Amino acid sequence: MVFYQFFENVWWLLVLIGVMIVIHELGHYWAARYFDIRVDTFSIGFGPRLFGFQKGETDFRVAWIPFGGYVRMAGEQPSDEIDPRGFLAKPRWQRLIVVFAGPAMNVVLAVALLAGLYMIRYPKLASAQGPASIGYVKPDSPAAKAGLREGDVIVQIESKANPTWEDVLLKEVVSASKALPLVIDRKGERLPLTVTPEMDPKVGVGLAGWAEQTDIEVGGLVAGMDAEKKGLQKGDMLVSINGQPIRTIYRIHEVLKQSDGRAVDIAYRRGQETRTVSILPHFSDQMGGGGRWLIGVELAPRVVYSKLSPAAAINESVKQNLKGATLIYQFLHAILERRSSAKSLEGPISIARLSGEAAREGPMSFINLMATVSLNLAIFNLLPIPILDGGVILLLLIEMLMRRDLSLALKETVFKLGFVFLMMVVVFVLYNDITKLLPG
Repeated sequence: MVFYQFFENVWWLLVLIGVMIVIHELGHYWAARYFDIRVDTFSIGFGPRLFGFQKGETDFRVAWIPFGGYVRMAGEQPSDEIDPRGFLAKPRWQRLIVVFAGPAMNVVLAVALLAGLYMIRYPKLASAQGPASIGYVKPDSPAAKAGLREGDVIVQIESKANPTWEDVLLKEVVSASKALPLVIDRKGERLPLTVTPEMDPKVGVGLAGWAEQTDIEVGGLVAGMDAEKKGLQKGDMLVSINGQPIRTIYRIHEVLKQSDGRAVDIAYRRGQETRTVSILPHFSDQMGGGGRWLIGVELAPRVVYSKLSPAAAINESVKQNLKGATLIYQFLHAILERRSSAKSLEGPISIARLSGEAAREGPMSFINLMATVSLNLAIFNLLPIPILDGGVILLLLIEMLMRRDLSLALKETVFKLGFVFLMMVVVFVLYNDITKLLPG
């Protein structure tokens, strides 16, 4: 079973990155053809040719090493023969467009995929547009030490007034060891407070130890456990546990821990009807941290689904991708300032696991992951690192400002350094992925 899941994960990873590579390289290819640059090779993968076909001047091929791809243009290297239709023979602004077209296509793909999903089913947290109300404060956490309480409403975080909980989370995860000034509303009284999120050593992001006040519903059931036997169903909204209102997932975990295996009374709402059932917890030591009492339900914030019109879907997709791009750059900036850890970076092993999990959940989850990866690939490729598209764009911009070519020796040195740096990043993310799989 484990080996089957491993190969399944690898397969879906290849599907995922295969689509990303094809779309990315098509951007370079179409832009090159538009400016009449001869394209010799369009390769999915690196290394020796596995199979393919010839169309016009271009050899379309699949190579042995599937991680990556490239478009080989005539006259691309300074050592190539002079060709009037070669890459280096074209004006710099045209070369700039050709290089930029690859990441641009990944952005277009991300927008198109999300827009398509939103036209079929647009998920929205029931509390998404509401105030950022705190439903849980973990004892001894930064939030507790700052004096925050359940029921407090965050009306300002840094310069952001009336934030949603999504705004609060975006600030929290990139602010480890950074003081975040807040203004809260506590029963009509405005109070200024400051919370300093701590670095989570496992995932490498900032955590304050608070959770949003929201409705919690049954996202799924574990076969054979008491919740399924007592008739709970997916979509039931959980109202209370042992008489305590359920406003966050953490409240359920707390009460189950205190129960020490004794039956708990769960009140839930199905449609307009409220029911109560007594459920016997089951102890599981597979969760780590000494084990946990479980009732056999997958807990999730309540989500409302709708269908968006094409125009509204595209608009919402653009907004979500802009938020995603902003968060990526905030993460990178936070890593440089040590407010986030490089442990938060995901490598191919983690992406393979996520690909397999998303594929098993269904097409919607897989397409959503594909949109996320496509945006991340575009942002990563635009970083000003030599050998990446962003590095090439930076050198072209410098040459355009200087109005002359940089020396061949300088370019070769820069690209060698860029290659070494990129290999160091690859080794680090692989090591990072492996350490996340190891116990403890």
